[in-house]
Amino acid sequence: MQGKGFIKFMAILLGIVCVYSLSFNLVTSKVEKDAKAYAKGDLEKEKAYLDSMSTVPVYPVFGFDYQFCKGKEINLGLDLKGGMNVTMEISLGELVKSLANNTDDANFNKALSTAQTQLNAGGKDFISLFVNEFEKISPNVKLADYFSNQDNAQQLKANASNAEVAAYLSKEATSAIDRSFIIIRSRIDGFGVVSPNMQKQEGTNRILIEMPGVQDKERVHKLLQGSAELQFWQVYQNEEVYSIMENINKTLASTLKDTTATKVTDTAAKSTSALAGLAKKTGKDSTDLKTQELTKTNPLFAVLNIPTYQAENGQPALRPGPTVGWVAQKDTAKVNSYFRMPEIAAIIPQSFKFMWSVRPMDGTKVFELYAIKSVNADGKPDLGGDAISDARHDYDQKGKPEVTMYMTGEGAQKWKKITAEASADPNNKKSIAIVLDNAVYSAPTVQNEIPNGISSITGNFTVNETQDLANILKAGKLPAPARIVGEFVVGPSLGQEAIDNGLLSFVLAFIVILVFMALYYNKAGWVANLALVINLFFIFGILVSLGAVLTLPGIAGIILVIGLSVDANILIFERVREELNHGKNISVSIKEGFKHAMPSIIDSNVTVLILGVILYIFGSGPVQGFATTLCIGILSSLFCAVLISRIVFESLLAKNANITFGNKATIHAFKNIAFDFVGRRKIYYIISSVIIILGFVFYFKNGGLRLGIDFKGGRTYIVHFDKGMNTEDVKEKLAPSFENEEIQVKTAGSDNQLKITTTFHITDQDAGADKLVENTLREGLNKTGAKYTIESNQKVGPIIASDLVYSAYGAVLFSCLLMFVYIIVRFKKLNYGLGAVIALFHDVLLVLSFYTILDGVLPFSLEIGQDFIAAILTVMSYTMTETVVVFDRIREKLTEAGKDDLYGEERNKLINFALNSTLSRTILTSLTVFFVLLVIFIFGGESIRGFIFALLIGRIIGTYSSLCISTPIVIDLGQKKAK
Repeated sequence: MQGKGFIKFMAILLGIVCVYSLSFNLVTSKVEKDAKAYAKGDLEKEKAYLDSMSTVPVYPVFGFDYQFCKGKEINLGLDLKGGMNVTMEISLGELVKSLANNTDDANFNKALSTAQTQLNAGGKDFISLFVNEFEKISPNVKLADYFSNQDNAQQLKANASNAEVAAYLSKEATSAIDRSFIIIRSRIDGFGVVSPNMQKQEGTNRILIEMPGVQDKERVHKLLQGSAELQFWQVYQNEEVYSIMENINKTLASTLKDTTATKVTDTAAKSTSALAGLAKKTGKDSTDLKTQELTKTNPLFAVLNIPTYQAENGQPALRPGPTVGWVAQKDTAKVNSYFRMPEIAAIIPQSFKFMWSVRPMDGTKVFELYAIKSVNADGKPDLGGDAISDARHDYDQKGKPEVTMYMTGEGAQKWKKITAEASADPNNKKSIAIVLDNAVYSAPTVQNEIPNGISSITGNFTVNETQDLANILKAGKLPAPARIVGEFVVGPSLGQEAIDNGLLSFVLAFIVILVFMALYYNKAGWVANLALVINLFFIFGILVSLGAVLTLPGIAGIILVIGLSVDANILIFERVREELNHGKNISVSIKEGFKHAMPSIIDSNVTVLILGVILYIFGSGPVQGFATTLCIGILSSLFCAVLISRIVFESLLAKNANITFGNKATIHAFKNIAFDFVGRRKIYYIISSVIIILGFVFYFKNGGLRLGIDFKGGRTYIVHFDKGMNTEDVKEKLAPSFENEEIQVKTAGSDNQLKITTTFHITDQDAGADKLVENTLREGLNKTGAKYTIESNQKVGPIIASDLVYSAYGAVLFSCLLMFVYIIVRFKKLNYGLGAVIALFHDVLLVLSFYTILDGVLPFSLEIGQDFIAAILTVMSYTMTETVVVFDRIREKLTEAGKDDLYGEERNKLINFALNSTLSRTILTSLTVFFVLLVIFIFGGESIRGFIFALLIGRIIGTYSSLCISTPIVIDLGQKKAK
């Protein structure tokens, strides 16, 4: 074998990377174990311990701190950890209306309404839909009459064509979505979510958000759907505020002192020494100041550092500028509570508003505190976001990133006055704070009066930061309300149950494979098991190093890869056994076995990889998690099953070890089989036709397929009761509360856990609709008299549902097209490609038929949703994997005979030979995968049972199809050419 040294080097290198990636979990686990031991069940003490360890080096040798290690450990999805998955939609209809100054023109508003209806029905581009509708309703009216004004005169002329207006609106819509993304991201960061995941859904006006560990739905709804408010405020300087801080500190000390303690020493007399102490700690975590004495005498200064510097006389002095305090992130809530105390609020001047920086200072977990100057009697800011007409990312004369702002006419006049006042004193220039959602994004010092409404914001910015800030500044101009159109909430107990079920199914499936390979292939089976263990190690290591999120379908994907990874070894071992039967020695047989099996291994794995990529592109959430692990697992399996196992075999041969590929019970299995698959193909056609016809009968009998809320929209709740419940009784109790609208109530695993689905108020755009539906549900559940807990809930709006339907169609059709092209290119025969594609459609119809026939018969849900589409595509991969193995054997025999193709009886014999000679591999691979899926089906939990059921029947159908449909049908497709 050539390149053994390189393969060993790559294996060692990959092993080191995986050990490094997985080691972070061990480090964080130890720290968290210590935290639990220290807290002894007190969650607050445990959190405080972990906070204190965030910047402490905990990783041996490298010295990484706990916060860094936590960010590098394996990410668990919401279904394993609990939390919220939210789909936000930016209301482009309201954006367009705002750009038109909220016109009350009937035709204009009718076009908006119709465009929204078309978008709900599956339309893609709202702007194009609106422009087309407007032109139909008002063919002789120019859109520029509504949108062109003095504020956007540079971008849109008064005589602009409708096409130019459409381009302008599309640009503004994209900008609004980008700005909304930034605003929502900053809100989530301020919310304190650990490892949130956000992504814009390209080509739509939607944003997908995952927030692990978050359970407070109401707070999240307010956080994400509240309107953003941009403000400009004057700010107090540090030296103007220090006396107030001292007074607050003194009052706190007096208020918080223990009644049994002696009188607290007057802190005012020690202000200089306190300032000196603070100066030594500048910029550090406030926990360094928490000595017992300082906490008692200086409660505010124990958690808040006053910005200082060392003056020329060597004494500490107040640092000039708008920052009046530095506070560790974990102490900001305490400082806020101090400021809210009635005794403290009474001594803070009415003109003061304390606000935090939007993010901590670089490389720290320390936030800056600002004292906003409220000079207007109504408490409003000096200037609002509506004064901004545009903001752009730019570069200054030195090539450093900056932001250029453009004011409206009225805004420019106000801005001139504000900047003139701020820069009036050349020795004491003031700052202006730029505030969004009550967080300070920037507080630049004003150098000169700005008369023309065009100004620059400079600072130590990166390009990304100036781009984000420019978008933030524009956020105030064009309101684009964001609404939650889809959400999925998983409770922590349900997440823990999923982890337990996933691990159990994982371990059992792994044991099943190891035992089977060892028993069936003897010593060669142990080589395969070694490669399998290494493969598993590589898969987890690669997942962690790539930052992939591990979900329950992801675990199912890994378990499935375990089953599929033995396929390569089975192909090799069966070919080795063939060579041994021809009388060749063990060394030559192993070499020939690897050589002849390689084309089939490559073809079968490439087909599955293609479908994995399609799943990743068209899927989202759980489906993407499944696709990610599937793709990584396939690549890792190829490396381990083919290359590493080959090196192990050659090492054993070098030591003259006795290598066996079976035992007395298995070595002669599947020998001398000559089943006439081709001759019986019409019987198989009839069987398939009968099942498909029955599927159509039950389809119309049941009123169509049972679509999940993924595809029709609605809300689903998983409710856990303290006792077993009758589904019909619960449904009867719920019906009056839901105004007799359709409700589905099914068991979810056991009779004390129910899945309740409804479309009640699903089209209601009101922000309180979600709360209304949940309250209605609770009202109905209270009538049952049982104690209950809502473990999870999911919402899918009509627009999301229609998009998912079209994505599902696209995924299936696109995968069929790719399979057809791949077969044609690989085997250079059109009838082979047609046979494979016909078999794929045959498999899809059979799976759908079984779903309609068995719907209502089985004790679990057979809904058609995203997971089902993933299952369908995986079933298609089974068929293709096994079909190309047979096609490879046909091609091999044709090559040996020196012919391009055979016809008539010769072709029949050849195809029968190919099917029978690969039958051992087909049956063994099918059985291993089937047993693995059966283990997952039994122990994997209710949440993926329907998905695994589709894979189970798909495994059976795929095996049947590859043997009885896809390859024999090549005979019928080639009849005309033969004649």
